[in-house]
Amino acid sequence: MKPVTPRGFRDVLGQEAAERAVAGAALGTVFDAWGYGLVETPVAEEFAVLEAGAGRLEGTAFRLFDSDGSLLALRPEMTVPIARLVASRLKGESGPHRVRYLAEVFREQASLRGQARQFTQAGVELVGASGPAADAEVVALLIEAVAATGLREYTVAVGTVAVLSALLDASQAGEEWREAVRTAAHEGNLVEIDRLAAADGIADDVARALPAVVRLRGGREAIDECRAHVAACGCAAVLDDFEATWELLEGAGVTDRVTVDFGTMRSFDYYTGMVFELLAPGLGLPLGGGGRYDGVLAAFGAPAPAAGFAIGIERLHIALAEQGVVPPVRRLDAVVCGEDAAEVFAAAARLRAAGWRVRLAVGSPGADTVAAARAAGAFEALQADRGRIVRLDRAGEPADQLPDPLPGPPAAHPAPTAPGGGER
Repeated sequence: MKPVTPRGFRDVLGQEAAERAVAGAALGTVFDAWGYGLVETPVAEEFAVLEAGAGRLEGTAFRLFDSDGSLLALRPEMTVPIARLVASRLKGESGPHRVRYLAEVFREQASLRGQARQFTQAGVELVGASGPAADAEVVALLIEAVAATGLREYTVAVGTVAVLSALLDASQAGEEWREAVRTAAHEGNLVEIDRLAAADGIADDVARALPAVVRLRGGREAIDECRAHVAACGCAAVLDDFEATWELLEGAGVTDRVTVDFGTMRSFDYYTGMVFELLAPGLGLPLGGGGRYDGVLAAFGAPAPAAGFAIGIERLHIALAEQGVVPPVRRLDAVVCGEDAAEVFAAAARLRAAGWRVRLAVGSPGADTVAAARAAGAFEALQADRGRIVRLDRAGEPADQLPDPLPGPPAAHPAPTAPGGGER
């Protein structure tokens, strides 16, 4: 049988896996510094639970029956599993709850080339807090976390679904028309929005405001212009929280990374207020996004306001590469050889205790050990010999002995030498 991976799945090897781990760790360190505690949820959830929180998932979730006949699904995102966790495991505990995660998610895709069906997401959820301060917190946290990965060029596009909802309520139109507008907005189909706004029976103020609002982008001036449009429809107050959030972000000094974009929508239907996407030039797809979803926990009998975001590690890694940023993966410090296996194990244990990353090469000749160290990108090729740890020169011959106590690892103070650095 030919060993192959299923369509839409892939193996991640060596350097790529290490770089992705470093990027995920950088995000997690910032999340932790903001007081967000790590949680894990099962990879599979009850299908009915996921649909209760996220809406219809037919065709987007991997479904399976367990041996008891229960219909399960692999989680397609993390917001609903976290909401389920808070509503069940943290029920009765005082909030707000600040949680973070690094997890695999799975989405069924059509048989089209390049459509991944497994993703890694890093994100946070702030459950039990509402208002501009909570919204500003998650956006500012996103910006600080992304900066920590080394990404240089990125923008957070921030909008609010509350504006579109208010315009739909003021339209005097039926549910079929409203749903068509929502679909067009989610797809970014401005031509269709123009057509729908021009339909018969739509309130004149809404017909004028709708096409204009979804095109508004910029800074504070975009908020002012949007307010003028929605004020004519009698719903200017819907922007009060959003404007207050912008002012908090200004005070935090992060609005140089933020663009107001009232055309920003998210793919899931549970968002109730602020929404945002993380964008990098040239990628063509958001690196991540999130927003406010105040209605999700009510589906589990524990109503609470909530906001959060997720960042796709795969897309973040691509964006870093396109900007010439290589996550700082720690190199291997040494490959250790020796004829006596017990000596090699003992030497490696001493090196690890001193902070070294070492690989064993029991019985390997010196020249082969030097070659192996070079191939692995290690700083040193070493030999364990009668209680000593000796550097090997470029030819694989013993050179100088490491001092006792052992020095710190080369990775901490790298020298510009190749493995087999006995000839310095």
